[in-house]
Amino acid sequence: MSTGMRPEEGIAGKFISASLDDNNVLEKIEFTNKDDFNFGFDVMDALAEKKPDDRALIYVSKNKEERIFTFKEMKEYSNRAANYFVKHGIKKGDKVMLVLKRHYQYWITMIALHKLGAIAIPATNILKASDYAYRIEAANIKAVICTSDDKIPDAMASIDPDNKLIKMIVNGEREGFLSFDQGIMEESTVFERPTGEDKVMAHDVLLMMFTSGTTEHPKLVSHNHLYPLGHYITAKYWHTNRAGEVHLTVSDTGWGKALWGKLYGQWLCETTIFVYDFDVFSADNIFKLIEEYHINTFCAPPTLYRILVKMDMSKYNLSSLRYCTTAGEALNPEVFYKFKELTGFTIYEGFGQTETTLTIGNLENTTPRPGSMGKASPLYDVRIMRPDGTFAEAGETGEIVINIENGEPDGLFIRYENDLERTAEIKRDGYYHTGDTAYKDEDGYFWFVGRVDDIIKVAGYRVGPFEIENEIMRIPYVLECAVTSVPDSTRGQAIKATVVLTEGTVGDEALKRDMKRYFKENIASYKRPRVIEFVKEMPKTISGKVRRVEIKEKDWK
Repeated sequence: MSTGMRPEEGIAGKFISASLDDNNVLEKIEFTNKDDFNFGFDVMDALAEKKPDDRALIYVSKNKEERIFTFKEMKEYSNRAANYFVKHGIKKGDKVMLVLKRHYQYWITMIALHKLGAIAIPATNILKASDYAYRIEAANIKAVICTSDDKIPDAMASIDPDNKLIKMIVNGEREGFLSFDQGIMEESTVFERPTGEDKVMAHDVLLMMFTSGTTEHPKLVSHNHLYPLGHYITAKYWHTNRAGEVHLTVSDTGWGKALWGKLYGQWLCETTIFVYDFDVFSADNIFKLIEEYHINTFCAPPTLYRILVKMDMSKYNLSSLRYCTTAGEALNPEVFYKFKELTGFTIYEGFGQTETTLTIGNLENTTPRPGSMGKASPLYDVRIMRPDGTFAEAGETGEIVINIENGEPDGLFIRYENDLERTAEIKRDGYYHTGDTAYKDEDGYFWFVGRVDDIIKVAGYRVGPFEIENEIMRIPYVLECAVTSVPDSTRGQAIKATVVLTEGTVGDEALKRDMKRYFKENIASYKRPRVIEFVKEMPKTISGKVRRVEIKEKDWK
């Protein structure tokens, strides 16, 4: 039985209504009053009026220097930046690339660009000059705002020798670059909402994100101004963010996960965003900051949790922490159980893509099933589809698809820019095809299997890598693993396990024999890895996902 549709709390209530079931689990959500919705004006400026002195952002530099921004200050800084952009010829519809790591200027520029109607294109700082050149050309970039460190300015200067780009730099100065920090302080703190031909409408393009690049060239995903509203579920019902609390998501701003956990949904929930601007990840530093800043909710990729469960967490005071989530790739059940044993915290898993908001997840007041991604978000009608286009039965593996027959839900991407053919390929016959496979049990829980092209066919069996990886992760000396196929003259394909060992473990033939004994005792014969390779590190995308495709390509050449 539902409690009926009701406006959500605070600022979000102007645009979002929801209903909960008898167990206070979200069952339906609707967006209203949204034709000209603009996150910069309708959320950030509204928060500046409602709670001007409340903390919007706590920023801690890599040297542990602290800077706190209130909602009023975020309004004023973003207005200054918007005026600065206009002054230098950036207007509605222009593409602006942001390479800002975790610097606080990222949040100022994002809000400013939203107010202006220019299109933000975040990018990670670990790319090469050729990667930036590809992105600048593919997206028709007009301006770049970048950090002064990590040789990023050198890369930008090398690919733009004629200064055709508008180039701005933060935290420093350089010839050929405008000084963002100095320049915005000369501008007015007032920026009026654009009107007339400059008016920004909800269905205008808000931002574009390049995917992680598991293919030769990353795809360019575009979202409209309603995309932030879709992340209300991400923040309120998955992260469980609350007004006045502090949330930390571990993510580079060049990755789409930053939009999930470091920006839109958190401020719709009136939550304080915590940012640690580290260069090199240190779990010790993260835990000490959770202690010092009384962080309440925490999200990190499974890769990080796999590291955490191998260390001594008893020496940290995590009393302020009340909720932990993960996304980015599937979470191994062994890590789930170990983390709960060590900390008492349940990890609530979620699933989505650069193309979506949270699509499947273990929402607040639900009971996670270890290894399951959870249930479908009320924002999306999620199905499991067979290759022939029919729908799978409970327990049967198929592709995760989203129903778009009656219109596309807010939060789903508009298109792949400059690639209508690829867009049509995955948005076809009334469904968006995610390219990920899973099965759904009789109770509606989804269980990840792998990417469509990760499925291994062994002697007539179709095997998903994740279930085998789950079993391998139970071995104490295994830090990470990836399961892929290799050529086999008898079976067509055989199964290979690529393994990263814990520090101090020697990967020799004796250890391989030990692992194969374990496989024989715990894994069905047709699923057992026949080949084991020890590596120092896994090939990964810029967002930290293991690139099974790279391992597979090397072995099949």
